[in-house]
Amino acid sequence: MPSILSERIPYSEIRKMLDAATALEKQGRKVVHMEIGRTDFDTPQNIKDAAIKALNDGKVHYCPNAGIMELREAVCEKYASEYNLTYSPATDVVVTNGVAEAIYIAISALLNPGDQVLIPDPAWLNYGIVPLTHLIEPVPYSLLLENDFQPDIDELESLITPRTKMIALVSPSNPGGVCIKPEYLEKIAALAVKHDLIVLSDEIYEKIVYAPTRHVSIATYPGMRERTLVLNGMSKFYSMTGWRIGYVIGDKKYMNPILRLHQYLLTSCNTFAQYGAVEALRGSQEEPRKMLEEFTRRRDFLCTAMKAVPGVRFVEPDGAFYLFLDVRALGLTGYEAAQDLLEKAGVVTVAGESFGKNGAGFIRLAYSTSLDDIKTACAAMRHYFATANGGR
Repeated sequence: MPSILSERIPYSEIRKMLDAATALEKQGRKVVHMEIGRTDFDTPQNIKDAAIKALNDGKVHYCPNAGIMELREAVCEKYASEYNLTYSPATDVVVTNGVAEAIYIAISALLNPGDQVLIPDPAWLNYGIVPLTHLIEPVPYSLLLENDFQPDIDELESLITPRTKMIALVSPSNPGGVCIKPEYLEKIAALAVKHDLIVLSDEIYEKIVYAPTRHVSIATYPGMRERTLVLNGMSKFYSMTGWRIGYVIGDKKYMNPILRLHQYLLTSCNTFAQYGAVEALRGSQEEPRKMLEEFTRRRDFLCTAMKAVPGVRFVEPDGAFYLFLDVRALGLTGYEAAQDLLEKAGVVTVAGESFGKNGAGFIRLAYSTSLDDIKTACAAMRHYFATANGGR
């Protein structure tokens, strides 16, 4: 029998859509996948070569629980050179099994049952689910299209109680594809200091940002390095989703309990994959930059195509590779639109309801597939949306 706790955890709606699409493909249907946040690019060859060399050199055994020192040093070098933030590779970095594990151990190692964590709504599914696994209460704060998916600072402060211990930020965001503007980050930083909150800053999409927008880390604001945990990794910008290399970086007072939980949860991450991650951070950035150029072309095409569809609304993404499309004016829920697009148009998306209450009536489109596939999907979606109420 399942535990009471496991019964509280829903199956991922993203994976449900993938499974449904796979079933159609087995029947011979052609579908365009715009549901998974996984780039369609291969991992750059120099990164693969570094991992292969490590494998051939016998780097196949356990490594330190926190990760190989070379990778922790490379991470600290990155934050020193890019953000002028000083961290110790010996005490301030833990290499994790992607950002998914980073979220889990940061919340569960630092918060207690009954504590509250403020989470974005809408947000990636893990932020609403992980706290529940430790009887921690996720308290959503609103990201609304009408406010360009920026946090409402007054609402944020109104949600803070004596039980509030942490606030989670995702910038650039998933599913909105929006960067939190510096003027909002500054006010959130002031709230965190005023109320003595830990800030969990998910910056996995930091390098997938479209000019003229610049990514800003809240850890760079006065008093914030000491209370911010930055979550990052190799999956997105380096197209290394299957390598499962992420990390948490922060002050050692937080990292010590995080490491202790990590060592029993996972022991350590794949050793030779970490050598590939070192090359990702220290090696040539030419291929990832080409990926960003291609994402820019895809974003521009998709936004232009959707602007031509009457009744749909969105905020043009300035980061990540998602478009969060509002279909409420067409009389559709996100679930209805996603299901119809799959069955009638052969386009796999994700209902906005999957990401929280404020996602109701939206669908998320991941433009992490080829431009040709995006063009095919846009033609099918325009036809579908042109039909009254999506042809329902």
